[in-house]
Amino acid sequence: MTVTFAFLHHLAFVALFVTLAAEMILLRQPFTLETARRLQVYDGIYGAAAGAVLIIGGLRVYFFEKGWYYYLTNHAFLTKIAIFVLVGAISAIPTMEFIRWRKETQAGKVPEVDPVKMQRIRKIVHWELAGLTLMLFFAAWMARGTFR
Repeated sequence: MTVTFAFLHHLAFVALFVTLAAEMILLRQPFTLETARRLQVYDGIYGAAAGAVLIIGGLRVYFFEKGWYYYLTNHAFLTKIAIFVLVGAISAIPTMEFIRWRKETQAGKVPEVDPVKMQRIRKIVHWELAGLTLMLFFAAWMARGTFR
């Protein structure tokens, strides 16, 4: 069972990373109705994957791994969780923008987005990807057990 939950946790993280990378690619393309719709879909998948990472990770920590005490005293784990929370907090900005587009995209219209706002969203998604990469670094460090 431990291997199954580890696999599902890693799979959810890969989905998280891939959907965010897809958003970054779409944000670099000309802004069309199709691009706006895909961003909305990918962002929904991103949110679901983030929820899966959190839930499956919590189950792993509580039921299948070394127990809460080990993790709550592990600095690499705590750093990884802090980065996850930070990435989640800043991801609300693009998500709220994509939600604002919903009425227009459902009506078949390209949302009007200020170029400055679009550039800001690109930067935020870039920082989210950097944060997820840092999480991988701290996950590897945590697995080595040397950052306590």
